[in-house]
Amino acid sequence: MAFKIMIMGASYGSLLASKILFGGHSVHLICLPTEADLINSEGFKVRLPVRGRKDQVLLESRKLPGKVTAGGVDSANPNDFDLIGLAMQEPQYRSPGVKELLDKVARSGKPCMSIMNMPPLPYMRRIPGLDGDSLKPAYTDASVWDNFDPERMTLNSPDPQAIRPPEEKINFLQVTLPTNFKVAKFKDDKATAILRQLEKDVEAARFDAPEGKIELPVKLKVYDSIFVPLAKWAMLLSGNYRCITKDGMRTAQEAVHSDIETSRSVYNFVNDLCVRLGANPADLVPFEKYAAAAQSLVRPASAARALNNGVPNIERADKLVQLIARQKGLSHPVIDATVALVDARLEINRSKAA
Repeated sequence: MAFKIMIMGASYGSLLASKILFGGHSVHLICLPTEADLINSEGFKVRLPVRGRKDQVLLESRKLPGKVTAGGVDSANPNDFDLIGLAMQEPQYRSPGVKELLDKVARSGKPCMSIMNMPPLPYMRRIPGLDGDSLKPAYTDASVWDNFDPERMTLNSPDPQAIRPPEEKINFLQVTLPTNFKVAKFKDDKATAILRQLEKDVEAARFDAPEGKIELPVKLKVYDSIFVPLAKWAMLLSGNYRCITKDGMRTAQEAVHSDIETSRSVYNFVNDLCVRLGANPADLVPFEKYAAAAQSLVRPASAARALNNGVPNIERADKLVQLIARQKGLSHPVIDATVALVDARLEINRSKAA
């Protein structure tokens, strides 16, 4: 069965879309008018490395079995779709137009899959024993999530990393870390069945290369545990947010490896916190595996780049983890220092923008 899927956010959203299209599904991307015009006229392109192959693979949406369309926030009715994907940065959901569309998504009751580092507040409400209201200060505008049913929201960990190369058109995405998407099942079996079908389709996808049909990286993996997508938290807190420095930024490789023991301490603290929430240690990624992967992360994380570019808001997974730890009577001095540093950097950006 072919599904109709709407994804809010065409940049990172096109990566997941490129895999979904192999299954013959229809994807509608919500994006800026200039992006939409380009995607509607030329499609989009995703280039990704394949292990054991010298040349990278270029996926062109127009050559894939499914169909992609794009448009602005007024271009689609959530009720017309089987599944909604959220692939924008968390602060963007309070933007005019986007906020109204998100509320329509909530009121539609359609199954909704977030593909953000920052889990939507309704997803956090699925975790037993957590006080969701006390987590609101971590969100740019927590009220945008008010009308969502937590049981209709799931989280897909955006582990694969990708960039838009500045020399390319805005419909082009370059994958830099071709790992898997890890999504938790919905509480509703019917909604989860959509995810499992997409998982099968992505697994079966083969690319016609000169040497024959080849298997592609970046799978979609569906898990029964709601904690599996939270494995990214330890990586964010020990790597991504520590790319942010007092007066600039550094690469993720430097953030992790310039003081490996501090990185290990933060990483294990966050993983231990996830276990306290109910995660099975087997759901999480050992520090050594992340540290090895971090050797190839030669760019500063997107949060650090955004701060350097003067934005007034970024995703605050650092503050979210800090608030969850406080609920459990825990704290870590490096995380507290990171949160304070990000607060200070944002305050400077906001004062400059005022």
